[in-house]
Amino acid sequence: MPEHLSTHQLAGVAAFAVVCAAWLTGLRRAARRGRPGTRSGKRAAVVTPALPVVPRQRGAGPHREAVALTPAERAAFERLVRRLGGRP
Repeated sequence: MPEHLSTHQLAGVAAFAVVCAAWLTGLRRAARRGRPGTRSGKRAAVVTPALPVVPRQRGAGPHREAVALTPAERAAFERLVRRLGGRP
């Protein structure tokens, strides 16, 4: 045992290593569960579809609104865009 480390510090490092190993094992199992066609352990006979990590997005969004601009409003908007874009 190194002289400059206490027993508590060594126990903390050992506990941290065990927690990291458990986390990596769980992460590996979760990644493997998401892949189709993989079988693991006792559940090899039963293949169930895995839940997707990110749910599917809906095709329809909120209703889009549109406003008709007059030529003067359109010109003012174009000037504003040019000014904010850094062009004179």
